[in-house]
Amino acid sequence: MSAKSGVAAIADEVIGDVQKEAEAIIAEAENEAKETLRVAKEQADKNYNAILSEATHKSETEKRKISSVTEVELRNQLLQAKENLVDEAFTKATEALKAFVETDQYPAYLLKLLVSIAERMDQPVLVVEVNARDKVLLSPEALKSAGGKAKVEFKLSGQNPNVLGGCRVQTEDGKIVYDGTLDNRLEELKPELRAQIAKSLFGEES
Repeated sequence: MSAKSGVAAIADEVIGDVQKEAEAIIAEAENEAKETLRVAKEQADKNYNAILSEATHKSETEKRKISSVTEVELRNQLLQAKENLVDEAFTKATEALKAFVETDQYPAYLLKLLVSIAERMDQPVLVVEVNARDKVLLSPEALKSAGGKAKVEFKLSGQNPNVLGGCRVQTEDGKIVYDGTLDNRLEELKPELRAQIAKSLFGEES
């Protein structure tokens, strides 16, 4: 083998080794790149799933909040609607009573109410409070007649409560009081009004 041929052979061998080394380095670099991509993808998937999970959780939480607020608002609106209807019925009842106390039937009603209350209280002497207008109706003769029926002595109070009508009756010492005013009877009707409105308009029992 000539010197030239020997040099060429060595050169080819060196080139071959360098090429192999380069190919190995490239292959290793490709593997490292693939691994890096795999790890990056896994991390990206984890991040994505974490973000998605958090977003879903927040979304569900917000939905529950909105649903809860909506339910509360609807319940409040329903309660307000009931109260509006009760107030409307109460106003109409008040107007009807105001008209009633101006009728010819009211004086007889007042005296019958007085006798009925006295019979329930079962006391020998009772003090009667009425508004200024009704004091005219409870003349000494009318009180004596009502007292005879109830077997009690009625005394007219100097107090003039600001009420629609009816009467407030109490013992002389003030320890026992019966409020038979029309105003008080209206207030006592409110729970019944609420129950009737809830049942008839909303299908509820109370």
